[in-house]
Amino acid sequence: MATTIAAAAEQTLLASVPTSLLIGGSWQASKSGKTFAVEDPSTGKTLLEIADAGSEDAAAAMDAAAAAQAGWAATAPRERGEILRRAFEAVTARADDFALLMTLEMGKPLAEARGEVTYGAEFLRWFSEEAVRGFGRYSTSPDGKSRLLVTKKPVGPCLLITPWNFPLAMATRKIAPAVAAGCTMVLKPAALTPLTSLLFAQVMQEAGLPDGVLNVIPTTSAGATTGPLIKDSRLRKLSFTGSTEVGRRLMADASTNVLRTSMELGGNAPFVVFADADIDAAVAGAVAAKLRNMGEACTAANRFIVHEDVADEFANKFAEAMKAMPTGRGTLPETKVGPLIDEKSRAKVHSLVKDAVDGGATAITGGAAVEGHGYFYQPTVLTGVSASARILSEEIFGPVAPIVTFGTEAEAVRLANNTEYGLVAYVFTRDLNRGLRMGEQLDTGMMGLNAGVISNAAAPFGGVKQSGLGREGGLEGIEEYLYTQYIGIADPYAN
Repeated sequence: MATTIAAAAEQTLLASVPTSLLIGGSWQASKSGKTFAVEDPSTGKTLLEIADAGSEDAAAAMDAAAAAQAGWAATAPRERGEILRRAFEAVTARADDFALLMTLEMGKPLAEARGEVTYGAEFLRWFSEEAVRGFGRYSTSPDGKSRLLVTKKPVGPCLLITPWNFPLAMATRKIAPAVAAGCTMVLKPAALTPLTSLLFAQVMQEAGLPDGVLNVIPTTSAGATTGPLIKDSRLRKLSFTGSTEVGRRLMADASTNVLRTSMELGGNAPFVVFADADIDAAVAGAVAAKLRNMGEACTAANRFIVHEDVADEFANKFAEAMKAMPTGRGTLPETKVGPLIDEKSRAKVHSLVKDAVDGGATAITGGAAVEGHGYFYQPTVLTGVSASARILSEEIFGPVAPIVTFGTEAEAVRLANNTEYGLVAYVFTRDLNRGLRMGEQLDTGMMGLNAGVISNAAAPFGGVKQSGLGREGGLEGIEEYLYTQYIGIADPYAN
């Protein structure tokens, strides 16, 4: 009976999700009439068929965003903030719906999906408060002969491209500051998980967002659909979250029209454990940093760099904790680790594990795919990993933790920085001075000190090196959607 009720709840929710494109305030089929299937990665079954946008649809979305820009920029900041506040309250009220929908289309356990709803909604609340704080300044020039007026203005229509791993938070993290700043948008959500974005767009409409401010165009032909938009002279901003490889291509394309760009790209996060660390706390932090989203997160700990004096204790306790995490469909209450997003992703994860093991590493727990339906992989801990193993240089995006050891602080820094990426690092030590030194020496945009999860709407999220540029969230987040204008004013006291 419980299974029947749960299945009925899933179908009721799916029936409420828009399956069309949102363009100029109306839901419509793609001009080609094409659709595509959205799959449940835990079963491989189709959830819904939705409209598949093409270049003509993208052009219509750009027309709508451009037409709405002037009116939206002139809308009072307080009104923009109130729309975001109403959206925050609506998403919070429908937390169970959003959580279940993310679990169905992406696979994460319900408890984790609820956490994403809280996190994602917080961007709406944060930027509802930032909307009225677009401060400029008025001052006397140093020579006293003129006045300086500096203002902030919305950059204009934006193209927002979001990934599949955090379907709600990645949308709100881009949409909320754009709304607060007074920018219109074309959103292209990932084809693997577009349903949450479509439901959220519906909520934004209900919250009072004017027609054309937010346009949503899911597509299976990303390059052919968004490529012409990037070349459109009316577009003024590109925000992308995804792989470094794709980010590089988009930046090259964006250079044609000198677009403002924000790029949140790949990661290869080091998780450093010093000999004086609280090992139990470090293990708990490691599980959180590794298994969030089944490891399918740019912030996921990718390399575990552990002092040789505590390496065995840490590895054994970590392996026990990972082994105790049951895999299964995210809707089941006992599930701690859901499926990977698709078979291609699972195959890549296993190829990294196999390469490490072939090079001498030992899987002290896990090391294989889970048999049966869905794209599950066993939580895995590897020891004895060779310095040349691919798993230390490539982003894993799965529940696999390779461990290497170090002897000195300088060696830990060298190992941690030995990557082209620089998004986030995690450091566990009881020595505050050492923690501060590590923060100064690590080439990352963020660092967790004795913490395995640090994402927060009030903090600037972003990296350095090949992990991208720009920041999302925090005081800095709205600046990505504003430009500075200076007006020189003649001396009001001059004759």
